[in-house]
Amino acid sequence: MSELSYLEKLLDGVEVEWRNLGDTSLFEIANNGRKPVKASLRIAGETPYYGANNIQDYVDGYTHDGEYVLIAEDGSASLENYSIQYATGKFWANNHVHVVRGKERVHSRFLYHYLCIVNFLPFLTGGGRAKLTKGQLIEIPVPIPCPDNPEKSLAIQSEIVRILDKFTALTAELTAELTAELNMRKKQYNYYRDQLLSFDDDEVEWKTLGEIGTWHGGGTPSKSRSEFWEDGSIPWISPKDMGRPIVDTSEDYITEEAVEQSSTKLVPANSIAIVVRSSILDKVMPSALIPVPATFNQDMKVVIPHCNISPNYIAHIMRSRGDDILRAAKKSGGSVASIDSKKLFSFRIPVPHLNEQKRIVNILDKFDTLANSITEGLPREIELRQKQYEYYRDLLFSFPRPETASN
Repeated sequence: MSELSYLEKLLDGVEVEWRNLGDTSLFEIANNGRKPVKASLRIAGETPYYGANNIQDYVDGYTHDGEYVLIAEDGSASLENYSIQYATGKFWANNHVHVVRGKERVHSRFLYHYLCIVNFLPFLTGGGRAKLTKGQLIEIPVPIPCPDNPEKSLAIQSEIVRILDKFTALTAELTAELTAELNMRKKQYNYYRDQLLSFDDDEVEWKTLGEIGTWHGGGTPSKSRSEFWEDGSIPWISPKDMGRPIVDTSEDYITEEAVEQSSTKLVPANSIAIVVRSSILDKVMPSALIPVPATFNQDMKVVIPHCNISPNYIAHIMRSRGDDILRAAKKSGGSVASIDSKKLFSFRIPVPHLNEQKRIVNILDKFDTLANSITEGLPREIELRQKQYEYYRDLLFSFPRPETASN
């Protein structure tokens, strides 16, 4: 029997009654036990400390023990996809979550899955920091299948929970497997990249970064000049864009007028950019190949390699030696981490013959393609699983509604 026909049989002819969360015969709102504690006053322990969106800390002691649904009272990260959490065992709840569970005739996990599809917007009050008051919370309707037959009702609820938890587990398993595969591929790539880019001193010519090409700094067109930014089509790359090995788009774009009348420069395609001033330099030194003409802000430096040096080769070696460059050239002190240009330009890298550069690039690009296919495939596969979960969830909760029950 197919999953769909099984669900149709499961729900066929099932009567449903809509009961509000304020119905104390079916639901318990356990807000009285909540207790907010400032981070500086929390005692470290093993108990999860829940806020509006997630576990914020692990503390000693607990406010609740059991299976509960946590509904954001205020501070939900998204109002459209309202924050709903499921807590089990001993936990600590602060005052930014409502703490709710089903009584004998309602499976708390069933309640959790249903509340994940509720549109909370009609129940929220306030402006910038929307709030779900207890007065509004108790008005939220919940479907109770077979209300006159508690045993059958719980059986249906449990089966719905089993099916939806199955999809949740499959998504988590898939994510773990693909992430492990991706990490393995990345380790392989890094190993072979570093092997390919390792040379003895007498094998190849060594050049300083200052010798490999023409370097440019960046600049910021005046923000008060709207004609510099409105309808701009030229990428203006800043550190926030540098999370990829190849950057061909940016968050901000500027106009030709901005290039002509400001300190920023239009750099030809196939340059290599690095971040030289940003807090990210406390961890890594982002670098990227820029395959399109682009401009840059003042926290960036960009090099146009000489004609006998492959831009792709330089991009690969920048990523391979990024940690070494950062250790050698990072300035000490200062409120924001930055790179010393003199030390940057004096850092030496191996530069083999152009044909050898191209051979190395060809091998590394193949590894890149493989790693990227997994990286891109991961969210696609997870999205597919999520859509399957949402399809069956919506089907399972497609009970007929009275006029007064809306979400």
